[in-house]
Amino acid sequence: MTDSKNINNPVGQGGGQRKRQSRAERQNNGPHRNLDRQNAADRKAELVRKMREKAGAAENDGQSGDDTAQS
Repeated sequence: MTDSKNINNPVGQGGGQRKRQSRAERQNNGPHRNLDRQNAADRKAELVRKMREKAGAAENDGQSGDDTAQS
């Protein structure tokens, strides 16, 4: 009889009743975490894009003001 109590061979669980987890999944680095990281990267990229648009708009406004001051 097996005395092993790890997640992939739990005592009292017959074969096939529990999904075998990879090392990454046992360390909470499974596919769900990859999706969370991708979503965070997407949000960051969107934020950076918005900040660059604002900075570009402010820079263009500043340049038009400088041109009139030099004339």
